[in-house]
Amino acid sequence: MIMEAKQLTGSQAVLEAFIAEGVDTIFGYPGGAIMPIYDALYDYHEKLKHILVRHEQGGIHAGQGYARTSGKVGVVFATSGPGATNLVTGLADAMIDSTPLVCITGQVYAHLLGTDAFQETDIINITMPVTKWNYQITDATEIPHILAKAFYLAKSGRPGPVLIDISKNAQLQKFDYPGYTTCNHVRSYRPKPLIRKEYIDAAVALINGAKKPMIIFGQGVILGTAEKEFKKFVEKSGIPAAWTILGLSALPTDHPLNVGMLGMHGNYGPNVLTNECDVLIAVGMRFDDRVTGRLDKYAKQAKIIHLDIDPSEIDKNVKADVGVWGDCKETLPLLTFGIEQKVRTEWVNLFKDYAQKEYDQCIKDEIYPKTEEMTMGEVIRIVNEVSKGEAIMVTDVGQHQMVTCRYAQFNQSRSNVTSGGLGTMGFGLPAAIGAKFGALDRTVVAVIGDGGFQMTLQELGTIMQTGVDVKILILNNQFLGMVRQWQQLFHDKRYSFVDIQSPDYIMLAKSYGIAGEKVEKRENLATAVKTMLESKGSFLLEVMVGKENNVFPMVPQGCSVSEIRLK
Repeated sequence: MIMEAKQLTGSQAVLEAFIAEGVDTIFGYPGGAIMPIYDALYDYHEKLKHILVRHEQGGIHAGQGYARTSGKVGVVFATSGPGATNLVTGLADAMIDSTPLVCITGQVYAHLLGTDAFQETDIINITMPVTKWNYQITDATEIPHILAKAFYLAKSGRPGPVLIDISKNAQLQKFDYPGYTTCNHVRSYRPKPLIRKEYIDAAVALINGAKKPMIIFGQGVILGTAEKEFKKFVEKSGIPAAWTILGLSALPTDHPLNVGMLGMHGNYGPNVLTNECDVLIAVGMRFDDRVTGRLDKYAKQAKIIHLDIDPSEIDKNVKADVGVWGDCKETLPLLTFGIEQKVRTEWVNLFKDYAQKEYDQCIKDEIYPKTEEMTMGEVIRIVNEVSKGEAIMVTDVGQHQMVTCRYAQFNQSRSNVTSGGLGTMGFGLPAAIGAKFGALDRTVVAVIGDGGFQMTLQELGTIMQTGVDVKILILNNQFLGMVRQWQQLFHDKRYSFVDIQSPDYIMLAKSYGIAGEKVEKRENLATAVKTMLESKGSFLLEVMVGKENNVFPMVPQGCSVSEIRLK
């Protein structure tokens, strides 16, 4: 007896692929060109949870937040034309921050392609520079293997966003469904470069001979799920380790060898001592300009060891003496096995001396201010005291982002979600929604400035409709604070269009059924933070902080990291 092949529409095949890939949550917004997929989703709602966002940009940022906290691939739906183009900012953000996404966009019927049909855009060529891979499907029979390839490429090697554009006829087309086979190989694509023993041996020799070595670690440790391997390497080597903002939380913030944040608003010691160490070991980071400052004055005295899964990053910005290709989950244990166990008391104490100087001249007044005005730093200090380092902190972009990254305390990995490379204002609120869906058992706090919040505040509607529990902390300085700081320091206080007015956020939250409170006096702050964190359901807390407070330390643009200013 010959069994008849199972017939599915292209739309059903898309959803079957999601189920096979273990997808449980989709963020999206329907429209004409993707309507057949949404029609099919009606019959799959018990297997696939769909979150209706209020804007496609909110959807893709939510997908990013979900991916960052869950470790899974974020999935996003959008329709053609403006729906698809509204994803571009999030795709660029995910691309530079190596966030795994699979975005499905609807497209006009295949026979209309190139005719300037209603809501037609060439989303493939538009998104080619900001995706790891993209592809347009016009025949439903391609859907199973193209979706399998999409998920494989998004999550393997150095992760990134993938966009699959599906014409409406392909969504409607019925075909003999062959079943779904996951992908684990793509010709000419090598997600993990071969580990070369000679490079491991060369790195081990440099580390063992070093007198003043320093580690800088980035998000590669987290993406490679190599936190345990990294901790063992740090502890056996005895080397002080500093982080980029995307590497934050890979090593607990209270670890004795965690010496703080690198870069423009990083900590004093690791920045200055970058230009004094003799061996610099970079793990899963890309030497971004915000970390290095002037490249011609960056760590010129040091031998550079660079561990990365992406060979194109090695020697791209900083020339490595030893480039260790490979997944750091595999390369770090090889280094740990080969290196000598050491205690570097004198060198580590030098970082502590710089940390004390920074505390006395900069941090103390930020987290324990003597002025009447509240500071962002003291708010984050109180959040730490109540959360005890267990919360996920999602930040938007600006002064509050730098302050939160500097002062937030984390006990576990995947606790810091922020827009690193692209610096996308408006990221915070939708990313926090996605972060919560990716980690339902954890408290999620969105720390957002008054400027960034107004870019995507419509996503309060997503919170209202889903009932998702997100704590929203608006640090309101009545300015576009980071731009104002630069205008003050480098443009003679010519405050050009940075004075921003805000709505009544508490009334706004109430209109969406979200409880809220505004704090203008210090005596009410600690109680309000406790109320926010202990509330059942979402809560919006607005704290009025000093209008012209600046974030220090700071490496001025065009300066070396050792020229960092404490004031």
